[in-house]
Amino acid sequence: MNPILRDFPNEFETDHLLIRLPKPGDGPAVNEALKASINELKQWLPFAYAQQEPTVEDTEINVREAHLKFLKREDLRLHIFHKKTLTLVGCTGLHRIDWDVPKFEIGYWVDTRFTGEGYITEAVEGLSKFAFSELNGKRLEIRCDAKNMKSRAVPERLGFPLEGVLKNDDRSVDGKELRDTCVYAKIAEK
Repeated sequence: MNPILRDFPNEFETDHLLIRLPKPGDGPAVNEALKASINELKQWLPFAYAQQEPTVEDTEINVREAHLKFLKREDLRLHIFHKKTLTLVGCTGLHRIDWDVPKFEIGYWVDTRFTGEGYITEAVEGLSKFAFSELNGKRLEIRCDAKNMKSRAVPERLGFPLEGVLKNDDRSVDGKELRDTCVYAKIAEK
């Protein structure tokens, strides 16, 4: 089946969060979160390293491209909002999709102003349930730099087994050193 024919919800809720597809008009909120978090994010994420000060226009373009990819089922980026205030607290999503399995890689980042409040753990837990129940997922992976202890803590808190560490798998975002990649994964219960 062509993935574009797959029907599933564009949003879901957890205890504290509304998690939904990117929508046109989200650019200013995402831009504000990026600007508040750029120094932390650029250590780990190539898109953040490349930009010191992303413009609202560039961010809005990126949001609209993510919206189209979601509709085409090529990449399922999701924006995380606090349910009561509707404040954007970060982003997550299902990436590197293989619909034939189906399997997904979970990615995430949090607005630095909301670090340590458990929102990313809650979002990833909700996204995992969504992927298994709504998308019939059979495998979910979380890959992260072995030195990124905050990112590693999320799958470890959620019981994702560490399947392995890929030695010299990638370069640091600044390109100066080789890095190892941790691969955590959960599979669907039979």
